[in-house]
Amino acid sequence: QMQLVESGGGLVQAGGSLRLSCAASGRTFSYYTMGWFRQAPGKEREFVGGISRSGDSTYYADSVRGRFTISRDNAKNTVYLQMNSLKTEDTAVYYCAAGSRNYVSPTMRSYEYWGQGTQVTVSS
Repeated sequence: QMQLVESGGGLVQAGGSLRLSCAASGRTFSYYTMGWFRQAPGKEREFVGGISRSGDSTYYADSVRGRFTISRDNAKNTVYLQMNSLKTEDTAVYYCAAGSRNYVSPTMRSYEYWGQGTQVTVSS
């Protein structure tokens, strides 16, 4: 079983940037498709972005496309979420997830392992 730990969350002004990291345990990190999800107060958890095993394919939710970038470093067992031009609507707990599927999926059921989340708060 993998263990995932998010970091990098915090408070930022609207229009600013933040970089989240997700560190994974184990030696099989490159086998997993990775995804980022978020959950705002009173809302369902939603897909933010995902990245393929090799890192050559990414997929983003419409709400963040063009502003967020997901990447991974398999040698470091780490996936990143670079968030630019942040909006107050981006305020949420952000979760890292790993799935054994060989494609990027926006659905939670495609991911088997989850981190505990990191809080991102965007102020106006």
